Amino acid sequence: MNVNFNGYGENIATFIADSGLTQTGVPVKMSDDGTVAVCGANEVFCGVCVGLRGGYAAVQLAGYVRAAASAKIDVGYKKLAAGNDGTVAVNSSGRELLVVDSTADEIGFIL
Repeated sequence: MNVNFNGYGENIATFIADSGLTQTGVPVKMSDDGTVAVCGANEVFCGVCVGLRGGYAAVQLAGYVRAAASAKIDVGYKKLAAGNDGTVAVNSSGRELLVVDSTADEIGFIL
């Protein structure tokens, strides 16, 4: 792809990381006051974990983000939710977000 969306509208907040959140690049949800946890399959996510350190998680809540995908997802507005194993997937009960690029195993979208 000849264009790059990195940095577009990025908005990152720091939360307490639930003990089950052990990797970055996964969709996360609120699990308690000020705490995020990795999403299970079919759950709607609030953002994507982009950093972990010392029990805290940096979560991207807005802007362009890349994440693992369960399959190739067509570009345009799609309803997205968590897929299996920390991926993002199309889901009729998900959030409607703008998919700008996609491969068989990765998606770029705007939160």
